[in-house]
Amino acid sequence: MGELVAATAFREGLLRLERAIREKMSLVSTEELVSPTQLVNARPVISAVNQFFRSSQLSQILDQTNPLSEIDHLRRLSVFGPGGLTRERASFSIRDINASQYSRIDPVRSPEGPNIGLITYLSLYTRVNEYGFLEAPYRKIVKRHVTDEIVYLTADDEEQYRISYCDIKVDAKGYITDDWVPIRHANIFTEGPSSQVDFVDVVPRQVVGTSAALIPFLANDAANRALMGTNMQSQAVPLLHPSAPVVGTGMEKDIAAAMGWAVYATLPGTVTFVDAQKIVVKLAKKSLLPPSTENISFKGNLQTYYLTKFKRTSHSTCYNQQPVVTPGQKITSDTLLADGPATAGGELSLGQNLIIAYTPFDGLGYEDAVVISDRLVTQDLLTSIHIESYEADVVDTKLGPEELTRDIPNVGESYLANLDEGGIVTVGSEVRPNDILVGKIAPKGETELSAEERLLRAIFGEKARDVRDTSLRMPHGERGIVVDVQILDRDTGDELPPGTHKRVVVKVAQIRKITVGDKLAGRHGNKGVISKIVPVADMPHLADGTPIDIIISPLSVLARMNLGQLLEARLGWAMTALKQTVGVPVFSRISEDQIAQSLQEANLPVSGKTTLIDGRTGVPYEQTTVVGVGYILKLSHMVEDKTHARSTGPYSLITQQPLGGKAQMGGQRLGEMEVWGLEAHKAAATLQEMLTIKSDDVVGRAKAFEAIVKGTEIPSSSVPESFNVLVKELQSLGLQVIPQGVQLKTVEPVIVE
Repeated sequence: MGELVAATAFREGLLRLERAIREKMSLVSTEELVSPTQLVNARPVISAVNQFFRSSQLSQILDQTNPLSEIDHLRRLSVFGPGGLTRERASFSIRDINASQYSRIDPVRSPEGPNIGLITYLSLYTRVNEYGFLEAPYRKIVKRHVTDEIVYLTADDEEQYRISYCDIKVDAKGYITDDWVPIRHANIFTEGPSSQVDFVDVVPRQVVGTSAALIPFLANDAANRALMGTNMQSQAVPLLHPSAPVVGTGMEKDIAAAMGWAVYATLPGTVTFVDAQKIVVKLAKKSLLPPSTENISFKGNLQTYYLTKFKRTSHSTCYNQQPVVTPGQKITSDTLLADGPATAGGELSLGQNLIIAYTPFDGLGYEDAVVISDRLVTQDLLTSIHIESYEADVVDTKLGPEELTRDIPNVGESYLANLDEGGIVTVGSEVRPNDILVGKIAPKGETELSAEERLLRAIFGEKARDVRDTSLRMPHGERGIVVDVQILDRDTGDELPPGTHKRVVVKVAQIRKITVGDKLAGRHGNKGVISKIVPVADMPHLADGTPIDIIISPLSVLARMNLGQLLEARLGWAMTALKQTVGVPVFSRISEDQIAQSLQEANLPVSGKTTLIDGRTGVPYEQTTVVGVGYILKLSHMVEDKTHARSTGPYSLITQQPLGGKAQMGGQRLGEMEVWGLEAHKAAATLQEMLTIKSDDVVGRAKAFEAIVKGTEIPSSSVPESFNVLVKELQSLGLQVIPQGVQLKTVEPVIVE
């Protein structure tokens, strides 16, 4: 990265600086005494570096959906950028996995779209050497003896040696027992005598990256589904009450610690005070103390840790730290003091352990949909907090400066109820769509005065206030509670863009419970949208009365070949019953016999199948059903962000048809095929209004709206604007287009406010 900044931005900035200095020196006479400050202006260098970080393809805003997506983004590799490739030039050979990527680049994780194979991620234990090459770790072997010496090799160096896998059999003294072992040599995978082996892999999981290392039974999943599983873990939103996975891989603690959001003690001592904001520790011995930082301070023999509370991330999720220690507890260095976002007990916890049944349920599992119990709603098991930020700038306009005020023209008192005297919404207010967050007015241009206004001016001797409302309002479809208001002011030294006097930032939080339309996923690429939330009493239940939490269609497993979810469910069921957790490292050999043995210990069916009882009728199902405990994530694709409705709204200037998309407050498109569908069903009247008054019949839609408001009959539609556009386009080609046999009459234009 440093090389890139130096080669592109810094070099260019220094060349500009050199040119500027030469020009200034040429203008100075030899008699004048000139100081270096007069000649040197660092602005060209600063602007070049700033431009690099603002506009470079490789400079991106950190993905802060959850802490795992954060750490993954930092380990991302790209072929794009200065001196790189473009998407069109990238061939299949570049996108393919190469043998030299073994233990250096994660073969599983990559985007699903046009960037597949071009955006990749570092493997777990890869490091970048001083020349910018990726190195992978291996254990050295001397005369069939596996030593503890770790050697890092680049792909070029690796070709010269014979390297075997770490699951070869070794005796108690560390000597390889097999005479014939699998070997990699010169990027070819073969077998050979163990006496020839130079190195051996450190651990089986060194092949994959951070996300893939969190998928248990990864070896039992098809590669494309494992890819989806890795990508979806980065889309999981931090939950209000997360729980660590019952079936993990053993990497959860390490990755949670590496993310830096969990708080660990730096020095031993005794906890004396704990609240939501801070933890105070009385140190065991007063030695030479390190300097205070933003989150840790020292006073005498007391050390204070400050916690982050409800911090908004770049992706509108909520990062929050919660203490896990109690006053009087003795701690050592590295004791966990507080859990961060998406961590529980110091382990990465992106979701919840839920009881899963793979069974049909009234056809509600159609197309990968899932059915959930309302226990997940009432107990807030899949509830998350989201914080949106809204900004209002007070700027200079051509007619004068804007100002913040509560006195806004033509606004009812109900809209002003939450504003303080300065016109800014108060913290704690509940806000709904179109509510005012920041009251702001701007001067309006001089207009022709009416008789009344002239009278007022004559009496009071001043111009009646002529301003327009430029207030910041809550966007359509958004709601929440105001949690923070910040006011940045140029007069108090805050840095603001030119022409901006003040900036008001309002943060609005909302608690989102799980709802129909939200997207859930497991770690094996098994994703689905919630089709129905069923009362606990109506869900199928086990023989002991335990209700099922989530029902997944059995058809979603067969073609996908991600059997890891079934193994996870069986083992999770056994471990939950035994009140234990288990780590199944990636590519480690855990047999179905071991899972069956765990089920037997827990007095559960060895097959992992049981007879469910229908909660609605109390009648047992005819067939046995696969039941288990799986780890389920709530993804950031929530229905509340996507749902949208429009009555009237903006229209396109040329075609006069409604705009498209939620952001533009657009309508639903009735395309070619939808028109054919209505034609096939002979729905002539529906078709007529869809293509005229609901679309681009300017006169007709205004009259129709008026008729609906007044409750009168809707008049028949007139000519749609698209016909006029077609006529104008034909006329632009030099063709005379005039209606035949129709008396022309001029239509008065209708002014639509």
